[in-house]
Amino acid sequence: MGRKEEKKEKDQNKTIEKAAAEEKAKKQDELPEKDQESYEQIFKICGLTMEEARNLTGDLITGNNPSMEMEFANGEIHITVSARAEGDKSAKKVAKPVIKEIKSRFSEKIYALDRDTSLARTVFDLLSGNSLTLATAESCTGGMIAARLVDMPGISEVFKEGFITYSNKAKRSRLGVKKSTLLRYGAVSAETVREMAKGGAFFSKADICVAVSGTAGPDGGTEEKPVGTVFVGCCIKGKTVTKECHFKGDRNQIREQAVTEAFSLIRRCVLKYYSEKNFGV
Repeated sequence: MGRKEEKKEKDQNKTIEKAAAEEKAKKQDELPEKDQESYEQIFKICGLTMEEARNLTGDLITGNNPSMEMEFANGEIHITVSARAEGDKSAKKVAKPVIKEIKSRFSEKIYALDRDTSLARTVFDLLSGNSLTLATAESCTGGMIAARLVDMPGISEVFKEGFITYSNKAKRSRLGVKKSTLLRYGAVSAETVREMAKGGAFFSKADICVAVSGTAGPDGGTEEKPVGTVFVGCCIKGKTVTKECHFKGDRNQIREQAVTEAFSLIRRCVLKYYSEKNFGV
């Protein structure tokens, strides 16, 4: 076979291959949309433990379509529901019953339905939208809450001041925590974070102050208050609530979870405050 014949044969083969590829692509394009479709929905949840989240979702998935993945991310729970088209049902319709049930069961614990929105950003928007100002009073987190806030441009609109009161002396002098409270209950206690939150709000003149005190480890834990014990308090417009938490992990993981819990409590307190203000509930 001469060179001309070889070139002609190669060109013919290329033409045949190209036509076959175009035909395959055309057939793929002609498939009903539901036969190609997949669907995914994420739920970002705060204020719950992994065990609580599992208890709420244990009976939701019985097969593999839709499927559900649950991830623990520094104190947050991320649930991803995935589905593919099935028969006459689109992927979205396949996922719909599970998505509806998750929204019902987790309710206000869901703070975002997309991957990009952070809990800190949600809190910032909530404060800004309600013209509220915030201060922080931190012990074991050592300024991590304040740092997370100032990472966001425009935060000066709502963030007034951050107190890092690591020692008992600082808690007393900077936040007005009573010496008797520290002696009777200790720095890691609901009573102390309550006074930290109230003092931070008073001295900064902020609408809200969130306070954190805990034992991040690896040392310092006791039988009564083991490593991972963290108390979070939030004072909003003179009303103060506290929460006792027991986190697991190394020092950094415990502190990260404490930061998440602080933002979660701010969010919960603001939503509750306006619910009571507007609806008296």
